[in-house]
Amino acid sequence: MTEIDTSVPHSARIWNYWLGGKDNYPVDEAAGDAYTAVYPGIVTIARGSRAFLGRAIRYLVLEAGVRQFLDVGTGLPTVDNTHEVAQRHAPESRIVYVDNDPLVLAHARALLTSTPEGATAYEDISLYEPGRILEAAGRTLDLSRPTALILSGILGHVADHDRARDLVRRLMAGLPSGSYLCVNDGSRGTDPAYEAAQDGYNETGAVPYFLRPVEQIEAYFEGLEQVEPGVVSVPLWRPDGEGTPKPIGQHGGLARKP
Repeated sequence: MTEIDTSVPHSARIWNYWLGGKDNYPVDEAAGDAYTAVYPGIVTIARGSRAFLGRAIRYLVLEAGVRQFLDVGTGLPTVDNTHEVAQRHAPESRIVYVDNDPLVLAHARALLTSTPEGATAYEDISLYEPGRILEAAGRTLDLSRPTALILSGILGHVADHDRARDLVRRLMAGLPSGSYLCVNDGSRGTDPAYEAAQDGYNETGAVPYFLRPVEQIEAYFEGLEQVEPGVVSVPLWRPDGEGTPKPIGQHGGLARKP
């Protein structure tokens, strides 16, 4: 098993810290606190992203009737993971998680709990190997039936936007008509303070995460049928509850393959 280095901060553990999770170390808390000192709104972005994912999965289960989910680049387990939300509303749901981070692999057992009626699996494969992802997913999912592809906060790690679009196209090409694509990622054009903080973080030598203009996030959905309201700042996507949600530098959407 790969040794996990707890002496240097890790982006998945920092994100876990911002979400209120426990799978992090003092070095991650220090890095997370340093980021929030520059830009306190990052916690709102992390939690807004997670809340969007939950609403999107509820829509997929309750309104679109989807029962299969392929969550690529899942990150560390926190609260309301994909299988927890899906199986809460449809216990027979089947979920495949994909990541190739040894840290996530070490915590995968938390992702592999399942209702008796459903199933969960974890595959240790890189985002850059869409063929292998689809082959492995087919061991747990019936890829002749509609499946939701979840790409939450992962495409920003792909430096080249054209390559990121190609990876999305190749994954969706392996899913049948009636499948869905759910994407959310950090965006430019809404919050200059977030952009400055993230650009500074990328220059520290940490694994970079690239914020993208909204039109580049919209481009991931080319050829698909958008679910209203389309690609928007994530708090504005079918919000729950009262009050007027405020836009943040994170855009997302959901679309159906015709």
